[in-house]
Amino acid sequence: MDETPRLKNAWCARVITLFPEAFPGLLGESLTGKALKEGIWALEPIDLRIFGEGKHRNVDDTPAGGGAGMVLRPDIVDAALNFAARGTPTDRDEWPVVYLSPRGRPFDQAMARRFSRARGLTLLCGRFEGVDQRVLDHHHVEEVSLGDFVLTGGEIAAQALIDASIRLIPRVLGNQASTEEESFSDGLLEHPQYTKPATWADRDIPEVLLSGHHAKISSWRQAMAERLTKERRPDLWRAYCETHGRDPEEDREL
Repeated sequence: MDETPRLKNAWCARVITLFPEAFPGLLGESLTGKALKEGIWALEPIDLRIFGEGKHRNVDDTPAGGGAGMVLRPDIVDAALNFAARGTPTDRDEWPVVYLSPRGRPFDQAMARRFSRARGLTLLCGRFEGVDQRVLDHHHVEEVSLGDFVLTGGEIAAQALIDASIRLIPRVLGNQASTEEESFSDGLLEHPQYTKPATWADRDIPEVLLSGHHAKISSWRQAMAERLTKERRPDLWRAYCETHGRDPEEDREL
């Protein structure tokens, strides 16, 4: 990877991924590919694996509190985000940092327009069970979802988000630029995930997840999932309460 910032005047997408070879993919074709070649916008895939640890460049560890799958480590993701931030504005309006996540706020045309008006953005493509919540909080990462479904990773979602955003940049589609606005199964958004180390950037894993008390862990995760769903997706929350005979205004104690 080129260590020199290459912002110039072009809108730039920096994509942190375990599969940098997946880019530009379809973004390199048709009008978006032509605009890429002409320098109207820029793309920089960043290989997360090079920030990994040990001989095998490990980037993940087991979930705190137990459970299936693996979670991307905060220190590894932090190093990648710091690398991606070189030369970029710290103002999140000028340069958003986005994590593609099923529990994020729904992506829509208004969001695409906001991203297109920024100087660029950094996209974090998740894998496995997700990313340690602390690094997302630490970097003020915006979680964005393409819809109420789950993909095996964030790369396809990242390409869709980039495509929807860059097509609104002047000269990418020329006179064909669109001005149209576009608008889970029964359930809740996922609870926050954490993994080793227990303390990172002065942020601790919630104590209950280290207690070994499976009933308390389960209760905490359920309460957090309900809280996140109520805060972020009131539509899903209302549907959940209706099917479970719950009061939508109810708040569970953690």
